[in-house]
Amino acid sequence: MISHAIRHVRVTPIAFRDPPLLNAAGIHEPWALRSIIEIETACGRVGINETYGDLPMLDALAKAAPALQGLSPWDLNTMEDRVAALVSPAKTGSEFLGEQISLAPGTHVSKNVAKVISAFEVAMLDLQGQLAGAPIVDLLGGAARDAVPFSAYLFFKHAEHIDKTRTEYLPDPWGEGITPEQMVAQARRMIDQYGFKSIKLKAGALPPEQEVAAMLALAQAFPGAPLRIDPNANWTVATSLKVVEQLRGVLEYYEDPAPGLNGMAAVARESDVPLATNMVVTDYKEFAENVRLGCPVRIVLSDHHYWGGLRTTQQLARLCQTFDMGLSMHSNSHLGISLTAMTHLAASVPHLAYACDTHYPWQDDEVVQGGRLKFEDGSLRVPRTPGLGVQIDPEALARLHDNYQHCGIRNRDDLGQMRKYDPTFTGKQPRY
Repeated sequence: MISHAIRHVRVTPIAFRDPPLLNAAGIHEPWALRSIIEIETACGRVGINETYGDLPMLDALAKAAPALQGLSPWDLNTMEDRVAALVSPAKTGSEFLGEQISLAPGTHVSKNVAKVISAFEVAMLDLQGQLAGAPIVDLLGGAARDAVPFSAYLFFKHAEHIDKTRTEYLPDPWGEGITPEQMVAQARRMIDQYGFKSIKLKAGALPPEQEVAAMLALAQAFPGAPLRIDPNANWTVATSLKVVEQLRGVLEYYEDPAPGLNGMAAVARESDVPLATNMVVTDYKEFAENVRLGCPVRIVLSDHHYWGGLRTTQQLARLCQTFDMGLSMHSNSHLGISLTAMTHLAASVPHLAYACDTHYPWQDDEVVQGGRLKFEDGSLRVPRTPGLGVQIDPEALARLHDNYQHCGIRNRDDLGQMRKYDPTFTGKQPRY
């Protein structure tokens, strides 16, 4: 009898180019970090996944990986128990530095247990699907939809990174995105190329009046398109209420305008635009507090990477439905493995209320065989081949790992990068 027991876990850190995208914490560095997980069984099958690639995450993965040896790919509960016993959920600190915790709660090291569980779970589900001859979406209960819609994700940005001494920092093809006219052109290019039907603007980077002007220009240029804005809690309650009044009739939802759940509740009391978050409802304890407050957050933008995997995010979806809340999905700088896992999950959730976020148009590199995933009319079709439905391209993996070896970045630091442009920049939130 052929054994399907896990015999080895490989974790390969990678880096790929990232444009100079502005946000509340600062600006993206020239390289984004991820890690590729490969779980190999005794019979030679390999399940794969993609997750964060900062040093604290790599350390946590290395600490937990030996505990998977000998497990069946089906034994997810034991995997979770072993990870929880080995990976300590720290109370403070972040893979980002200092003030950037609030920007990306999934990078907080207190989420490490859930992040490691998610990293291994997807790869084990990939193995399960291969063994069963079924796509992951079928392991999750079957597809509620054949294709998953995504949204155009716009960023204010510079035309090039500030360090021009390195060839990889040359101008990117998207050019500058600062003025309303430039943001309309950015949206048009993204929609023309990918077919997206809705638009999200990453805000909190420029004075609010400039960002409002960009949103109004988008509303005029794309009449009827659902529009969202996300300042990453970089506005006070007063500013949040002023902006939402200026954008009356424009917004589909209002994502994380003010800091903290109490700040969001204060905005909700004075506005009828539904509030969405990936910052203040990031685990079940925070979900319960939102319910206790009367659900000021009406839409949870889930992220399986820090919620603990695909299965627990399905549970979150049921809770959202129970409390009459919407659900969609948050994105980070990612490649095709992560995006495919997200697609399986979103397809399995009947209660998917809005098109999902994705940074994918901002990345040019890829690690999967066949190259870049193809959007059709703003959506990705759900793979029907066994498991995850994508495989690693060994040459691409080697190239991106070489990038990691030479890029000099080990922890994402948008704040530090921004100080190269403006040494007085503090990253203080809320700023406006």
